[in-house]
Amino acid sequence: MSTTFTLDTATSRANPTPAPMKRLTVPAIQGRKVDGRTADPLVMLTAYTARQAQLLDPHCDMLLVGDSLGQVIYGLPSTLAVTLDMMIAHGAAVVRGSYHSLVIVDMPFGAYEASPQQAFASASRIMAETGAAGVKLEGGAAMADTVAFLTQRGIPVMGHVGLTPQAVNALGGYGARGKSEAEHAKIVADASTVADAGAFGLVIEGVMEDIAIAVTDSVSIPVIGIGASAHCDGQVLVTEDMIGMFDRVPRFVKRFDNVAALIDSAAQRYAADVRARAFPTDEQVYRPKK
Repeated sequence: MSTTFTLDTATSRANPTPAPMKRLTVPAIQGRKVDGRTADPLVMLTAYTARQAQLLDPHCDMLLVGDSLGQVIYGLPSTLAVTLDMMIAHGAAVVRGSYHSLVIVDMPFGAYEASPQQAFASASRIMAETGAAGVKLEGGAAMADTVAFLTQRGIPVMGHVGLTPQAVNALGGYGARGKSEAEHAKIVADASTVADAGAFGLVIEGVMEDIAIAVTDSVSIPVIGIGASAHCDGQVLVTEDMIGMFDRVPRFVKRFDNVAALIDSAAQRYAADVRARAFPTDEQVYRPKK
């Protein structure tokens, strides 16, 4: 399947033509870490739709099309049922809605674990059909050969260690990782192995703060924290958690607004106007011109 990506003028209100803007690249992101430290922390948020990407794009360095869309968009109990086709559809929408941020697409569960060859087949589809800059996959040392296989074939890879949601059944839940010395050592070693395999960046999720600090200081690639430490080279959150769309969120989330309350209020007022026949008014009705 071949896809042509253009920035032509669009008639959709969700995708107006932007001012000319140069999109960030993988080398530009990787180059933000100098001498083991990123002076200007990287900003990353999840995005799943063109309009959401359009709103977030001016404020972010990277947009992650996360497999969290399974829970956030589709109401699934975990990320495990997310498919490659779902990731591609949403990834393409986010690329269409953004012009500045580096777009990374999650590899869904079952699309890359079997072999490096399977991972390449899945990743190449993502790259070709979305226009994204790279993919993200979960796992440490076990995924090192796959990371190397992809990067050697021109596919930029972002790693993901610590709490890995796709392995929630094996981990026994979503609790913070690294409470034992053995697990601490394994996470640090996993991060180093993934970096050495060629990953351009790394997400570290749900770990004890000292692990996040150790990983950030020990690898040469940018480390993006989520439930980790402010010492990381950048931060990522699920946008819907950050803007207050849900009542229940992980401990590490800070709500920067309460969008759920705004939607509830607007829907309540709309329903009241409809039931009172106060909407539509003359301003919203088509009539012949006099």
